[in-house]
Amino acid sequence: MGSRVQAFHSSDEWKNLFTSLKDSSQLIVIDFTATWCPPCRMMAPIFADLAEKFTEVVFVKIDVDELKDVCEEFEVEAMPTFIFIKQGVVVDKIVGAGKNELEKKIELHKTPETSITT
Repeated sequence: MGSRVQAFHSSDEWKNLFTSLKDSSQLIVIDFTATWCPPCRMMAPIFADLAEKFTEVVFVKIDVDELKDVCEEFEVEAMPTFIFIKQGVVVDKIVGAGKNELEKKIELHKTPETSITT
């Protein structure tokens, strides 16, 4: 079985997914990563495991060196950065390799009933 994490290698592919889900209450978690980043490599299998655990959540991986425009759009300045999006709005963000924090935030935001706070 393949990973449930969707890796995007073009901005257009990412924009298509984002547009298709922006009116949905489904949670999107983006892992902004880089191949040269040791904490990113450490978090990759954890992110994949969480994708298997939380099947109602969309898990996305974006390489900062491949999609610089998407990184700029989300103001990503360090790796790894995890962005949580619901209904087209960023509802949370984690900067750094916080395994336990990542799972807690997914748990917090995954249900459609969770209200969006800004």
